[in-house]
Amino acid sequence: MDSLDLQVLGQARDWFNAGHKVWLVTVIETWGSAPRPPGALLCLRSDGLVVGSVSGGCVEDDLIDRVRHGERVDKPSLIAYGVTKEEAARFGLPCGGNLRLVQEPLRETGWIDEVLARTAGHELVARTLRLDDGTVTVAAASRGESFHFDGQRLRALFGPRWRLLVIGAGQLSRVLAPMALVLDFEVICCDPREEYHLTWDVPGTTFSKAMPDDLVLQLQLDPHSAVVAVTHDPKLDDMALLEALKSPAFYIGALGSRNNTAARKQRLALFDLSPAQIARLHGPVGLDLGSRTPAEIAVSIVAEIVAVRNGVTLVQKKEGSALPVPSLPSQG
Repeated sequence: MDSLDLQVLGQARDWFNAGHKVWLVTVIETWGSAPRPPGALLCLRSDGLVVGSVSGGCVEDDLIDRVRHGERVDKPSLIAYGVTKEEAARFGLPCGGNLRLVQEPLRETGWIDEVLARTAGHELVARTLRLDDGTVTVAAASRGESFHFDGQRLRALFGPRWRLLVIGAGQLSRVLAPMALVLDFEVICCDPREEYHLTWDVPGTTFSKAMPDDLVLQLQLDPHSAVVAVTHDPKLDDMALLEALKSPAFYIGALGSRNNTAARKQRLALFDLSPAQIARLHGPVGLDLGSRTPAEIAVSIVAEIVAVRNGVTLVQKKEGSALPVPSLPSQG
């Protein structure tokens, strides 16, 4: 469900509609340390132009050479790399990683239009490719499903883009929003205060002057949504959190000290929230990086959001990594 793969599909459609021959290449199986997961996509044009990645750069050159030298498959075909140590070394697969791919010619783009339209509407869909005849179908998928290949059919999932709702349009939000955009979040900033919304000018984001709790309900937050409240105004933050904590949003955080967070949780307990719902609140928001400046706080927030999104246990140091070197005393 990598959004990069949706971009690959969009480029494939555009190249095909412009009259180019186009092939899609999908990772179906990996061993060892192959850097791209099953389902990762690459689009290859007949003149060698490429978008996307199936190996982080290890085998793409060989795929391009195959097309340039006339090896242009006319039906879905299997390709294997790194089967031997020599091939792994030749293609630069790390630690002897192995890689199996399906290469297929793009024959029509109606299914791509459907995938892009449905994911833009925050639907989760599955695309199924039959290897025997190249037939492609698109259907609704369920959360918890994963990429599947049984030797005859390839089933890949495409999900809605990740969304981040930021409550408050202050200095921290102006730093946080571009970071989230780079991480491919759709960013929506909400602040009904006139002195803030008149000066919001972060390109690529959407701004709302609605009351935050109303907007939370309007957005119908899903498991691809995150909410961060950073206004320091309980009238705005708490009302948004009341609704967000009832939603299936995967991350909900609020700026504030430990004391402020404890007081906020006491206030939230006065409303129709269960202890389990209140416990979902990440507060103080972000990883403990010793952050002081808005940029450092924003880094800590996006780092925690990414960790939660990826299902990673939150730790401050990886086992075996170097410890910080104490600063030397100033020379006077």
